[in-house]
Amino acid sequence: MSELTIIRSAAQNPKPVDDFQRVPLRANRATLAKRRWRGVAEDGREFGFDLDEPLTHGVPFFSEAPAALYVTEQLPEEVLEIPIATLEQAARIAWNLGNLHFGVQVLPEAVRVTNDPAVLQFLAREEIVFRRITCVFLPLSGGGHHSHDHSDHG
Repeated sequence: MSELTIIRSAAQNPKPVDDFQRVPLRANRATLAKRRWRGVAEDGREFGFDLDEPLTHGVPFFSEAPAALYVTEQLPEEVLEIPIATLEQAARIAWNLGNLHFGVQVLPEAVRVTNDPAVLQFLAREEIVFRRITCVFLPLSGGGHHSHDHSDHG
């Protein structure tokens, strides 16, 4: 087992990525949202995180000579993707999902939301077309939200 490296914030002013070998540390979205957690990078190096602000997907958090740049890599997850045809439809769906307190990712042609029974019930009741996809889910930050992911309490 390697020595644990403690990280307190994202890397400050890392050199251009082209100068480094990117070493991913993969974690699920719920873990990345935490301020205190542990993880192991792809090369086996262990990190402990004691952060003021959580890290997000793609953030460099540690660099080491001669040329390693450690970067967070969020794991893909199954989400629901709702195609959007009109602004009125987008507004109505966003308002309803906001009332359910779920984070959404807004794209030019679709809205993505957590795959949750309450969301599925809403979509079925309103007869809204959606598809299940697996991707890195990056919901909008800000505003109040409740975590409905009870799979990881670590």
